[in-house]
Amino acid sequence: MGRGEREAVGRARELAGAAARVVEDHERAVDAVRDALRPIQEELVERELDTIPVARLKDVTEGRLRLGELEKGGFRTVRAVLDAGPYRLRQTPGVGQRTADQAFASARQIADAVRETVAVRIDVDRPEPRTTALVRALHVLVEAGPQARRAAETGAGLAARLEALLEEARPVSGALRMLFAGRAGRLRALAAVDELRRLVEEAERDGVPQLLAQTSVDLLRGPDTDLAAWVDFELRASDYYGLLADISGRGPDSAAAEGFLPDDVAARVRQQRLDDGHLRVSLRGYQAFGARFALAQRRVVLGDEMGLGKTVQAIAALAHLAAEGQSHFMVVCPASVLINWTREIEARSTLRPMPLHGPDRQEAFADWKGRGGVAVTTFDALRGFPTPGGGELALLVVDEAHYVKNPQTRRTATVTAWAERCERVLFLTGTPMENRVAEFRHLVRILRPDLTEVADGQDAQASVAGSKAFRKAVAPVYLRRNQQDVLTELPSLQHTDEWEELSAPDEEAYRQAVRDGNFMAMRRAAYARPERSAKLQRLRELVGEAADSGLKMVVFSAFRDVLGTVQDALGAAGTPLFGPITGSVPPARRQRTVDEFSAATGHAVLLAQIEAGGVGLNMQAASVVVLCEPQIKPTIEHQAVARAHRMGQVRPVQVHRLLATGGVDERMVRMLETKSRLFDAYARRSEVAESTPDALDVSDVSLARRIVEEEQARLGMAAAEPV
Repeated sequence: MGRGEREAVGRARELAGAAARVVEDHERAVDAVRDALRPIQEELVERELDTIPVARLKDVTEGRLRLGELEKGGFRTVRAVLDAGPYRLRQTPGVGQRTADQAFASARQIADAVRETVAVRIDVDRPEPRTTALVRALHVLVEAGPQARRAAETGAGLAARLEALLEEARPVSGALRMLFAGRAGRLRALAAVDELRRLVEEAERDGVPQLLAQTSVDLLRGPDTDLAAWVDFELRASDYYGLLADISGRGPDSAAAEGFLPDDVAARVRQQRLDDGHLRVSLRGYQAFGARFALAQRRVVLGDEMGLGKTVQAIAALAHLAAEGQSHFMVVCPASVLINWTREIEARSTLRPMPLHGPDRQEAFADWKGRGGVAVTTFDALRGFPTPGGGELALLVVDEAHYVKNPQTRRTATVTAWAERCERVLFLTGTPMENRVAEFRHLVRILRPDLTEVADGQDAQASVAGSKAFRKAVAPVYLRRNQQDVLTELPSLQHTDEWEELSAPDEEAYRQAVRDGNFMAMRRAAYARPERSAKLQRLRELVGEAADSGLKMVVFSAFRDVLGTVQDALGAAGTPLFGPITGSVPPARRQRTVDEFSAATGHAVLLAQIEAGGVGLNMQAASVVVLCEPQIKPTIEHQAVARAHRMGQVRPVQVHRLLATGGVDERMVRMLETKSRLFDAYARRSEVAESTPDALDVSDVSLARRIVEEEQARLGMAAAEPV
């Protein structure tokens, strides 16, 4: 055979070798993680089995197992039975072979069940050799990035095809082989060479040899030191935990990951293909399902709880459509998170973000119309752009979509007009309903008017049946997952209500605010006399405790003057302070403040107005959150806490809410419990376990008026018109 055929075979053999090597390198890196993980998992399993009494073995055998003699023999826990084994169990007086075998088999079943559910949490503050080995092993795969998995998958498929064709093409390696191959064999060999040549040329055109070579290098490169691995883990904990969940198979329950959707909807979503070629990050299973949900259902609300990565799920949907050849996308968001969106798109995908904001936004819009990309703009700026033609926009993403809950506002009218011209629309909101079920219904109505006709027929606030029927009616358009269901590695979240008795000056300021009928002054009266403020004193103590432990803290308040008082008090004590972040601080400066706070060494305190800092900014560096006063809407508090307690957090989060006894705080906390139950019934849960007949529709104004009137009556004051 000619030189050309032998060269084609040689190039194919080199490519097959590179493909096989990258598969081996990836498997070796994955096995290293499994090897490091195994002893940690086994210790956790043993600890758990040590807490399970031996009586639980009866559950496995439906009560048929007699355990009295085993317990008399000193076997108190399931672990003790497992450690003993069948032989030692049979040596126990009164225990026969059948009982020993059944007890041991039952213990193994329980151990297997525990092994399937135990979650490994890596304690960044207590590194020890085994967790260090795990972090180092994970570091290799995290550093190699999601392209390592893609390269391994590409390599596995390519190696299999090339090796089969190389076997067919073996006769071309020599004239004698070709002679003995026979006519049919020669034809097969030549056809195989042609196919090898085509595959190699196609791979070279797509840059596959370079991808395979670079990935092999990346997978052989570990961290320089243990410290470097731990530092990287703290910075990219969500990436580490995501890989750990994939490799260990310890992902969340599939029904929870799919938001407990009806079977027919979930099945349709699972069938949706997801092309992640334009992504620079690996998706968790529930995130991939969220992106598929948006693609399969076309016009949806993604209502995941704060901290689960709604942004990256939206970017994954955009990336898939871009891979299919779509070119124009639009993201609409509050001004406070516009910078964050552009950064996330750049960091997590190969897509090109184009901010349409500021004085040059019309020029930027014209550029985007011509070249395409992901336009990122604000609700206010969107009004200045012409609505798209049919089919012009591949996907409209609306972040913090509860901003368009009121059909009477211009903002809502503009978004509705754009949504009507787009085949695909994705609303993102962790708080789809704050005060009124009607608000959430309006979001659904923008997307699917046909569904709200069904939902509107339900008695939405009368009973548990109403909320169940409502969730079922909107299932094709609404997906929500909660942190506790899908983030098994998330550190604990501890809420503490810090009840304080008002000091005499506090009480005086409070009574004056009640006398004036000034609800807002009542809420911040506890800070009106800083020198004797009981709440401020408790805040100082909490800051001191955080400083002693070297922890970062975020302090939220709805009021700028309260933040000013806190700033003066903590600044005088020499506390490292950042902020305050308020509504008047430009979005870019807000993000820089958070970045500087995160980069600070050791203890620091970030001050933020809750409506400005509690939305869109990620504050995982903080593990202590203080709320200076209760908020009018429970979702505002949830959002603020979720800025710290979210994917990527590596430490337990402590939340302290400063409350004053006997006044507005007590009444607000009691009333807000009702709002939380309403939200749970209609938006958070897939099923509701208890009736909520008292889930009243309470607006902010009526709530304030009721509290003022009740406090005036309690304190024996003449009624005044509330301010």
